[in-house]
Amino acid sequence: MIPLLMASAVASAQNVSIFDPASPPAESIRSLSVLVLAITAFIFVVVEGILLYSIFRFRRGCPHPHPLSRGPSDETGAAAGEGTEARETEPPQVYGSKPIEIAWTAAPALIVFVLVLVTARTLWEVNVPPPQPREGDNTLFVTVVGRQWWWEYTYDHYNGRELGFTTANELHVPAGGDGVPRRVYLALKSADVCHSFWVPRLAGKTDLIPGRTNSMWFQTDRPGLYLGQCAEYCGTQHANMLIRVVAESPGDFESWLENERKVAQPATEDASVSAGRSAFLAQSCINCHRVRGTAAQGTYAPDLTHLMTRQTLASGMVPNTPENLQRWVADPQPIKPGCLMPAFGLGDRERDDIVRYLLTLR
Repeated sequence: MIPLLMASAVASAQNVSIFDPASPPAESIRSLSVLVLAITAFIFVVVEGILLYSIFRFRRGCPHPHPLSRGPSDETGAAAGEGTEARETEPPQVYGSKPIEIAWTAAPALIVFVLVLVTARTLWEVNVPPPQPREGDNTLFVTVVGRQWWWEYTYDHYNGRELGFTTANELHVPAGGDGVPRRVYLALKSADVCHSFWVPRLAGKTDLIPGRTNSMWFQTDRPGLYLGQCAEYCGTQHANMLIRVVAESPGDFESWLENERKVAQPATEDASVSAGRSAFLAQSCINCHRVRGTAAQGTYAPDLTHLMTRQTLASGMVPNTPENLQRWVADPQPIKPGCLMPAFGLGDRERDDIVRYLLTLR
């Protein structure tokens, strides 16, 4: 539980506010949100102000006795009651007032009309159809597949070059620099149920629906880590289907691309690493996982070719450390209950050898 609490504490310290945008789509959404909040706050103040004024202005005075409850000895009080009743005036009645009815019909209609226009403009800015890749466009195209409960990223093109490799759970993108914007276009798909891709500081929520391809775009000039979340309930681990977007300088991103395009390096002369590679390839792991350059060619689970370049395991659940990797290989259910990877019941030596091999996948 301690690693889970540490991961939660790190995530909570990150800025995920829509009011601190780092991308043009997020800026458009922030502007729309501020306008809507300002208009609704103004309406709230006016309505509540009129309500409070009415309550105060037309409040009742001291109640007078009911006529049937007075006896002969209450004649003096009757006069006082008549005076009190005289002081209780009813507010003016305005039923059927055309100016008032026109006002409270025209004002909401005008507000709705303004909001519709501003919302349409925001949608026009945010929902930009992806262009065709071309050389020198400084644009990254990635296909995102939502799965229970992790993210698959296939890098299609960058700057007109075809890439064609797949990673998982960490989306690396180039940040703009030297006055050159670098857009990122995502093609969003689902392999099972409905998901929703949401990184608040970069763009709005976009659903991933089985059998349909949606798209979104963003760009940022600020290198750093941007956190997000699946925003559509997709099963027991929905809350732990986290998103990590790493924006890097163009040079760092090129270096990352160059490394990710490589196949897994052959096992070293270390006997335990070679034994771990053989043990891994002998397990049913290869039916689900892929390690490029080996017989492991599964596509159902995350690609492990460069596993140790990622900062976390289990879609952001725990830091990617040797200790957590060993716990995950032994039995992933205590870390992510309900995940589709079973516990294989490996012996201690076999498990340690497999972990040593996985630690070489950089």
